[in-house]
Amino acid sequence: MSRKPKFEPHVVESAKVQVSEAKTVAEMRAAQAVLLPALCGLSRDQTGTCLGLSSSRVGQLQAQARNPDLKPKNTHGGRRRERMTIEEEKAFLEPWEHEAKTAGVIIVPPIHQALEKSLGGKIHVSQVYRMLERHGWRKVAPDSTHPKAKPEVQDAWKKNSRKWLPKRLNRRKRREKSRA
Repeated sequence: MSRKPKFEPHVVESAKVQVSEAKTVAEMRAAQAVLLPALCGLSRDQTGTCLGLSSSRVGQLQAQARNPDLKPKNTHGGRRRERMTIEEEKAFLEPWEHEAKTAGVIIVPPIHQALEKSLGGKIHVSQVYRMLERHGWRKVAPDSTHPKAKPEVQDAWKKNSRKWLPKRLNRRKRREKSRA
């Protein structure tokens, strides 16, 4: 059986005030997360069942009630392992942007080396590709035709070339015909 939580009297009083002044369901549940264990002797699991919350969420609400200055950790979303802020990345890519506009093509390995040098450690190449994607740079796919291709010459070749099959296949077809 889990231990019963203990609350300071001023925490219980502020929870009672919060219940009477609550304007949202979240505020009401936060106050009840303190009052139910303090007044009724419920455990964290029982309190969570009554409020429709998980026991870990009840614990978070109780910790927040004990220390109102404590800001809740935002554990969802974001770039938790970022090495550079978005602004720093933008500043890093500025010299490369000029080169991309003039040359039309940018090569990733030099950017990768420069990024490793600026960060002072090794990073995987995929991080460079993700950074470029984050800033709207895209990988240009090759054209479906060669820029110097001449469709007339290709059509003439198709019309005049014999329909070839490898010699082995021709021999097999001849053998099958002769057997039949």
